[in-house]
Amino acid sequence: MTATYPSRMTQTPGAVLQPLDDAAFSRVLVVVAHPDDVEYGLSAAVSMWTMRGVEVAYLLLTAGEAGMQRAPEAAGPLRAREQRAACEVVGVERLTILGFPDGTLEYGLDLRRAIAREIRTFRPDAVVCGAGQVFVEWGLDHADHRAAGLATIDAVRDADNRWVFPGLAREEDLPPWGVSWLLLYATRPTHFLEVSPEAVDKAVASLSAHAAYLADLPWHPAPAEVIPGALAAQGEPAGVPHAVTFAAHRLRG
Repeated sequence: MTATYPSRMTQTPGAVLQPLDDAAFSRVLVVVAHPDDVEYGLSAAVSMWTMRGVEVAYLLLTAGEAGMQRAPEAAGPLRAREQRAACEVVGVERLTILGFPDGTLEYGLDLRRAIAREIRTFRPDAVVCGAGQVFVEWGLDHADHRAAGLATIDAVRDADNRWVFPGLAREEDLPPWGVSWLLLYATRPTHFLEVSPEAVDKAVASLSAHAAYLADLPWHPAPAEVIPGALAAQGEPAGVPHAVTFAAHRLRG
């Protein structure tokens, strides 16, 4: 089971959110631990990008096979099918599932190398991931989320350094690639992306695509009861009806 994302991010008192300058984005890579992790609001931003022609790719580090009330060998393929359906809703064509073990994802060189490989392969302008924090608004974050966030943050740097994982260039013909923006979600935000009513609807539909997964969580509210309110709460400090917020780090000009 993965934790849902908060409806409101903690801000520094007096801080003013800035609009995200995403006009130059042509490719965005979203890195998460599990199927459905993107669908708790972040997919609204994905929808905004794809609707204007940005190519968005998803990199899932696990298949989410430990997150359902059924055997992992059945859950993994099922969750992959549901994630592909969710991708179709928001216009994502490139979906990569690495298959690291769900529930026991470990920060380490193998994970960093795998993420750096995808960054060098896809060559995105921006990478979106979690912040790797222990404490988040809804409590203690999932261990897989923490490992995924920290490994991705470091892999962004690794992908731009030819002397880290040199085999990627020498043996796999993947030269270094420098990402321009690192966007961290579910953490104290600095920037916001306003999302349209259509994007809100698509975010609801993308979470709804995980029907079998949600059916195994009888306590889980309907997507339409979760997503619009979460996006409205993120839009409130920005002064817009709905938004997705990020801690945005510009890594190069």
